[in-house]
Amino acid sequence: MLLPLAPEPFTVPTDRDMLPSERRQFVQTHRTCVYGYRRRQDGPAMSIVYYVPTDDDELLVSTMAGRGKARAVARDGKVSLCVLDERWPFAYLQVYADAEIEHDHNLIVDVMMAVGDRMSGQPLTDDARPVVEAMAIEENRVVVRCRPYATFAQPPRHLHHNDQDEKITHWVSGTIPWNAPDPT
Repeated sequence: MLLPLAPEPFTVPTDRDMLPSERRQFVQTHRTCVYGYRRRQDGPAMSIVYYVPTDDDELLVSTMAGRGKARAVARDGKVSLCVLDERWPFAYLQVYADAEIEHDHNLIVDVMMAVGDRMSGQPLTDDARPVVEAMAIEENRVVVRCRPYATFAQPPRHLHHNDQDEKITHWVSGTIPWNAPDPT
């Protein structure tokens, strides 16, 4: 089941690394990411997309079948989503995922409707569904189903007014498994 847009995004702690459960909550309560995938040549490809989380921890992305995102998943099956905080100071969470392409028409339309909710900040009405269905067909849309397996977190950092008396702390974050338990 697709999760609805969260009323408030998770607030990242500034005095410690995020717990594994907080990393998952961060992903579930945000809506935009930098979607990255390996290219055959050059560096990784990246684009800003809206994503839709599911109740079983998958992240769904709508794209056209002919775009590089879909072609790369068919070729490689590995993607990264750098989930962006929408508040300053800026934090981000890198999600590493196995991905596959879904062609189910109802899922494609459901995801596109949910993306519309996220773009507008409010649910689309049922009147929009036929328009979205037509767009899905015309644009040959598919869904990239991303199954996270690990995350890397970066805490928010900001220097106010170039005041060197303020302490900006840094620590080493690390990549942890997606389903890692919180430390006891």
